[in-house]
Amino acid sequence: MKHLAQRMALLGTENAFSVISKAKKFEEEVLKPQGKKLIYLQIGEPGFDTPQNINEAAINAIKNNKTHYTPTPGIPELRELIAKRTNEKIGTSYAKEDVVVTSGAKPIIFYLLNALIEEGDEVIIPSPAFPIYGSVTEYLGGKVVPIHLREEDEFNLNAAELKKSITPKTKLIVINSPQNPTGGVFKKETIQEVAKLAEEKDLFILSDEIYDEMVHDGEHFSIASVAGMSERTVILNGCSKTYAMTGYRIGWGITKNKDLAQALERLACNDTSCPNAIAQYAALEALSGTQKPVKIMLQEYKKRRDLIVSLVNKIKGIKCHSPKGAFYLMVNVRELLDKLGISTYELCDRIMQEANVLILPGPVFGHFAEDFVRFSYVSTEENIIEGLSRIKKFVESV
Repeated sequence: MKHLAQRMALLGTENAFSVISKAKKFEEEVLKPQGKKLIYLQIGEPGFDTPQNINEAAINAIKNNKTHYTPTPGIPELRELIAKRTNEKIGTSYAKEDVVVTSGAKPIIFYLLNALIEEGDEVIIPSPAFPIYGSVTEYLGGKVVPIHLREEDEFNLNAAELKKSITPKTKLIVINSPQNPTGGVFKKETIQEVAKLAEEKDLFILSDEIYDEMVHDGEHFSIASVAGMSERTVILNGCSKTYAMTGYRIGWGITKNKDLAQALERLACNDTSCPNAIAQYAALEALSGTQKPVKIMLQEYKKRRDLIVSLVNKIKGIKCHSPKGAFYLMVNVRELLDKLGISTYELCDRIMQEANVLILPGPVFGHFAEDFVRFSYVSTEENIIEGLSRIKKFVESV
């Protein structure tokens, strides 16, 4: 029998999905027959339905037969609106030609790394991190160089450590702020220092800004707004998080670098031909229509953040800082792990089976996360209260 290509062994995955699959099976086979349910406090998906005006735009697109192929980089009016909205937010001068719309934001990671990384090239990734950056880097024969995001620094990037990590083989620096999984928001001054290093060392930047609207404390600052950086940066963004449109699968990359923009488009053409036409018209409404639902969701996330932080810090043996952005919470469980003599994977498994609450072990996010578990606070206040009550009882019983 023929075997898979060797490079497939280098390609990782997003373990959060496999954890969910295991949890769903446990809930269906074990809990439901007992009349119990699992509380999900791990998922990285908005806890709201897509706003109705956006869904209506999708329905109207179908009624108007907007169901055919579109240009590979997206319909012109959406690309133009994305450029306009980005310019208004961060003070840049993008045009529609600088925008490539894709089937979700994640393909921008895959396309950009494919466009840039040769075997042996190094990619600097602040960690803990969204796992796909490292997975695709290693798949392409590149080397991941992690930079430690420390809890005591509120998971802010240390520019001095970054500078020491740059070598002649460094090709790309990944910036993700607000950040998954820590909820950290990088300081403006730090990002400006990263920009200076990128200019000095002639490096590219992937700026993952998918959570740019979800800042609870402080403000979002884009590295692309620094003079000269829009030519060496690709901004990743999309509709999934801000507009609760995860299933619509609409994201985009933006860059003033014409070679990079053309490379993204060419790879997208080979991959999907074009984004979903109906979803693009829904995205057009999301960006041009009322932004009131976005404000309501953000206010609610901040309330839920404050609630979950308060409840976590009342449990002996675990602790956390209040995240400044996104909807994630990294919780330090080292004291509890040492007490029980188990790993974070084992702890999360026991919490699922004994407390019936699902959270994620920190190491699924790569380097420097062995002491942590990740919560998401997108669930209802009722579920957060009940979930943390169950975890508190579990911790007090062990």
